[in-house]
Amino acid sequence: MKKILLCFGTRPEAIKMAAICMALKQRQLPYKLCVTAQHRHMLDQVLEFFDLIPDFDLNCMQPNQSLSQLSSRILSEMDKIFEKERFDLVLVHGDTTTSTMVALAAFHCGIQVAHVEAGLRTYNKRSPFPEELNRQITGRISDFHFAPTEKAKQNLLNEYVQASQILVTGNTVIDALFYTLNKIDNGYTNGFIENLAKKIDFSKKIVLVTGHRRESFGAGFENVCEAILEISKKHDVEIVYPVHLNPNVQNVVYEKLSNIKNIHLIAPLDYPSFVWLMRKSNLIISDSGGIQEEAPSLNIPVLVTRETTERDEGIQARCSILVGTDPNRIIEETRKVLNNSDAVNCMNNPYGDGFAAINIVEFIQNNSI
Repeated sequence: MKKILLCFGTRPEAIKMAAICMALKQRQLPYKLCVTAQHRHMLDQVLEFFDLIPDFDLNCMQPNQSLSQLSSRILSEMDKIFEKERFDLVLVHGDTTTSTMVALAAFHCGIQVAHVEAGLRTYNKRSPFPEELNRQITGRISDFHFAPTEKAKQNLLNEYVQASQILVTGNTVIDALFYTLNKIDNGYTNGFIENLAKKIDFSKKIVLVTGHRRESFGAGFENVCEAILEISKKHDVEIVYPVHLNPNVQNVVYEKLSNIKNIHLIAPLDYPSFVWLMRKSNLIISDSGGIQEEAPSLNIPVLVTRETTERDEGIQARCSILVGTDPNRIIEETRKVLNNSDAVNCMNNPYGDGFAAINIVEFIQNNSI
């Protein structure tokens, strides 16, 4: 029997890896779960919703720690785990510091690594920072690559990864989305959802905004806020902005967008509440990778406030529009979307059909790992 360890540390990783945990449980395949708690509070919300209990909790979150401090802490703590227990395979996800450092620690101990959401690239190591370099490093370490799309697979082939080590799976975030929508449709609710239902005027068009990327700190976020303010004046909409906890985001957003009648600055939402709100939105303005993948399944267009994206499939399919942080571009594309329902076509989601986790688990079952 293979000894499998899944490891993640942030909310987005937890959402996407939860689907694999559920698929392993469904197939009655034992595994252990390690969390670094790179994002403590937001991670715990996801663990509770998906009923996941970690076997190892490194609790690495520290106030104002640098990426280097976090990296060294994860490496050191993973060494202790691998000294106590031998695993045949470690699954990591995406592009976080957790993923890269766990993969490196496993490599140092001679343990095979499988990379979920492998092969995404901008080939600009500063955009997104530090994610782009993280995923390239993790890709070099990994023995197996679960690519969400054919383009991601081609990126890996271009980097001389053997085709036999790559499986195109779709993205597990779609699995998690469908699971969550089903729970909501079957009566799931919570305090966040009930409060939003009372607070927001859903008879109007809803513009949902998120932002957290490090490369946009400073002038980038200021420009996005200027655009949002102008949109609030020009359109009869409700703008809902769950504001990321990072002070580099909060300080700018609250300074520029507080006390505007149709702009609702709220605390970050737990995952099911955010899915509930996404489904009620007419437009999303965001720099999130996960939202670019989820929104097409809800037929909601996304304006991507980044200069580059590793998710070109959505751009090509006209599910998303890359607008950067140029206020004029954001304002103009918002006008087009709000005034023309045909401006963006989200009929087919290029990121998957909800069976990615099953594809991954079957690969693990059927291959000598």
